[in-house]
Amino acid sequence: MASRRFATSALRALSTASSIAVRPATVTAAARIHTAASPSHIRRRNLVFGQPAAVLRRSYSYSKDDVVPNSRLWNFEELKTLVERNSEEEGKKIVIVDVREPVELFETGKIPGAINIPITSAVQSFHLSEEDFEELYGFDRPPKDAELLFYCKAGVRARAAAALAQSAGWESVGEYPGSWLDWAKQNGPVEKVEQK
Repeated sequence: MASRRFATSALRALSTASSIAVRPATVTAAARIHTAASPSHIRRRNLVFGQPAAVLRRSYSYSKDDVVPNSRLWNFEELKTLVERNSEEEGKKIVIVDVREPVELFETGKIPGAINIPITSAVQSFHLSEEDFEELYGFDRPPKDAELLFYCKAGVRARAAAALAQSAGWESVGEYPGSWLDWAKQNGPVEKVEQK
């Protein structure tokens, strides 16, 4: 009983300290498993370092059920039509943003007209001033009244980028859940990216 209380309080402390979402019903079951299977010094160490993994979930991880509020989901045909129209839909400018790392673009290319803002290595990008953004990337930061359409390799980073852009003040965001894997599978046009 004491170790279950320790497990629950340790996980709550971790959740509070590092913004980790904890599912309490699972905590109790996991604590019982660890209590029965491990010596107390191992139990404490594992719980402090976030074990078992099924109990803790990082706040920036997403499952297929997670959605970014008010984010438009694009499919292949819609995106292909947008690319053919030079990123304009009904007179509104839509900025296609590839959030993969530059090395991924060198290997595969990118959707024509997309700009690259690597979300993994530059999480702060959407919170930079216009001047700092231009200095870092060499092009103007997309205006806050433009719609940003994000894609990555498989859709996870695109969803995170849409949420980050919303938190930084962009109201109109979208995601291509199929991302690069779907684009390549359906033989979408590719713009080659050269290393500088």
